[in-house]
Amino acid sequence: MRGWTAEENRHGDLLNAYLRLTGRVDMRAVERTVHHLINNGFDPRVKADLYGGLVYTAFQERATKISHGNVGRLAGANGDAALERICRRVAGDEARHEAFYTTVMGRVLDDDPDGGVITVMSMLRRVIAMPGRLMFDGRDADLFDHFAAVAQRLGVYTAIDYAGIVEHLVATWGIAGRSVSGKAARAQDYLCQHAERCRTIAAQVAESAARVEPVQFSWIFDREV
Repeated sequence: MRGWTAEENRHGDLLNAYLRLTGRVDMRAVERTVHHLINNGFDPRVKADLYGGLVYTAFQERATKISHGNVGRLAGANGDAALERICRRVAGDEARHEAFYTTVMGRVLDDDPDGGVITVMSMLRRVIAMPGRLMFDGRDADLFDHFAAVAQRLGVYTAIDYAGIVEHLVATWGIAGRSVSGKAARAQDYLCQHAERCRTIAAQVAESAARVEPVQFSWIFDREV
């Protein structure tokens, strides 16, 4: 866990240095956003449930692996080989983190299938909270929503990606084949259909993001995106 935390800190330091050295962004606005994000805190909505913490991290590590990989591909396609390499390296680290948490939660499901399946259902029934959802740059009260809409339109991280992660975890953890009963059996049925529900919602999310008017982002000197 300490090693994981150290690697995540290195990611932040590296990306911060890249942004600062390129001169392409307003670092004052970026630092203000980071300050507010840390000050606002973050609730992954797992309460005191250790199983829930494993489900959350398994999901989130895969999400960050996907998003960093997509940013890298976009950077490479637009001629920024340095950023492409950085994002590829970060995505590789996130893949290892994902493998760790996914494996540990798989062991939980082996040892306590009923409790594990119920927790997976309770976590995925709610939308997995993104770490940046309380970001604020001191100006835009809807900054995360605007940021998420741009990420959706550019293909950095989309509602389809979200549905794909749900499907991947349900399959990887062998939810459908677990021998469970009662409440856990009902949770199992829910999970086996959840990815399809997410895909239905994904189409609506994409349409909604496409309709969002361009907004100014303080991070890029108030350019509209």
